[in-house]
Amino acid sequence: MHPGPLGDSVLFQRLVAMAAAGREPLTVALGLGRDALERLLRRYLPDRLGLLVTLSADAGRGADALEEPDLRACLLECRAGRGEEEEWLAAIVARRSLKPNHLWQDLGLADRGELTWLFRRHFPELVVRNRFDMKWKKFFYRTLCEREGVPICKAPNCEVCGDAVLCFAPETGEPLLALATLARHPRAA
Repeated sequence: MHPGPLGDSVLFQRLVAMAAAGREPLTVALGLGRDALERLLRRYLPDRLGLLVTLSADAGRGADALEEPDLRACLLECRAGRGEEEEWLAAIVARRSLKPNHLWQDLGLADRGELTWLFRRHFPELVVRNRFDMKWKKFFYRTLCEREGVPICKAPNCEVCGDAVLCFAPETGEPLLALATLARHPRAA
């Protein structure tokens, strides 16, 4: 588990930095419209307002994947009530959940403990619902499928499932934000 809280400023710095390291427009990478992104930057990253220069005035967040609206809604049902930040985070988590790596990596966090901290702070009911500590992406898709009445598990419960290690194994790997920074600035290594 992560030793201490990140704080929302550091959290948003990492989320934006990871999204900015990719090739998509920032609004698309974060799943936020330009206005929401501008409010986020003004509140938490005023020194990064220059990121808006490359976006048109009507820059959209891109098309939603099929499951994104349901995942955003699920996240918002579990929100702590800390304000607009949770709307931004629900959009960002839903969008970054579509990426291929562990969710904490695709968000630009250092480890899974930081992701759990994010959920405890902003979506505490999620942590309660994920009481067996299933990997977050698996947990999200299982939750969405259960809502729709679509069985996705091969076994009646996790204790007897042969795939349990895929859902509950430790999430190891390098933080992608560090790797992206190294790729852009190889001499810094």
